[in-house]
Amino acid sequence: MGLEGAGFETIGTIEIDKRARATISANRPTWRQVGSGDVVALADAPGDLGVDRRELDVLAGGPPCQPFSMAAQWNSSSRMGMTDARAQTVVATMKLVGVLLPKYVMLENVAGFISGASSALPYIQSALQDIRLTTKTQYRVEHRTINAADFGVPQNRKRVVVILVRDDMDWDWPTPTHVERPVTAWDALGGLIGENPPTRQGNWTTLLESIPEGWNYQWLTSRGGGQEVFGYRTKYWNFLLKLARDKPSWTLAASPGPSTGPFHWDNRPLSSSEMKRLQSIPDSWTLTGSYREQVKQIGNATPSLLAQAMGKQLATKMGMTPSEGLRPFDRRDDCPSPTQPKAIPAHFEQLVGAKNAHAGEGKGPSPRLDRKASVVPA
Repeated sequence: MGLEGAGFETIGTIEIDKRARATISANRPTWRQVGSGDVVALADAPGDLGVDRRELDVLAGGPPCQPFSMAAQWNSSSRMGMTDARAQTVVATMKLVGVLLPKYVMLENVAGFISGASSALPYIQSALQDIRLTTKTQYRVEHRTINAADFGVPQNRKRVVVILVRDDMDWDWPTPTHVERPVTAWDALGGLIGENPPTRQGNWTTLLESIPEGWNYQWLTSRGGGQEVFGYRTKYWNFLLKLARDKPSWTLAASPGPSTGPFHWDNRPLSSSEMKRLQSIPDSWTLTGSYREQVKQIGNATPSLLAQAMGKQLATKMGMTPSEGLRPFDRRDDCPSPTQPKAIPAHFEQLVGAKNAHAGEGKGPSPRLDRKASVVPA
């Protein structure tokens, strides 16, 4: 959606998830879905991709982030990086670069994609060296960690954008447009009337009324302002995490648990319509599947306005006149004051008391490799 908003024509999509493929078909039936959607199989047998070598303007994609995620950086048993089977999508992407030799390649991923022990950057650089030797075409690697909120997305979402620049092309990064005044959750969601909002699940979520807007469970620790129900830093960050109306949203997850935020300031899960807005996906974009399937598609997406900002810069560098495209939400001046937190429900009072905080970085419990003895977070 972002590249379309920047003025590019999509001539093919490679998407392996069946539900996401159905969503593409529902919204853009003229877009060609290439092969089975498996980029690994396509790279091994590219066939006719409908474009000549060096003709394609942009090859864009988002390989699975799990091999490079923050959890993989800290958990030695999952710090697999390019040895993870899912990282074969990166290998396949680089094979397609060698086949197509596009002017630009744009990839979006988590920070660990280009830094840390599981980084894909050494592999990408090695693959580009092979492309240079076999095709006499050279690419340089540009990368930057970008907060989507700096480009009008109503969500603090830091991701790495990697641009591979062919030897005859130019690149410099677009200037952020919303650093001084980011678009807030209220700008995006205030007054939104949509489907019936989902109901919260699980016992812990009854504590949401006792947590102020913009806080998580840490309000109910020795470092917060509420009663001490939990030990400081003993839960994952988005446990009971709530939106603040006057700030951009926290980062949306693709597979949240029943106690995983961000939750609405009305102390409930966000609807898919609300989540679309926080990812700057247009209201007109129809999502197929169940609520959980829609949440997965939204959480895995690149925010449309961020992609559009990158796309407009690419278009400018190619001598195109970028389209007007998608517009950020207008800034509202009617944001209500936050609701004051309530006392914790009576059935949690037995948990109130002094708690041990997390022991410190690197001193927490190590994950057990025995799958029969799994650890389930509260």
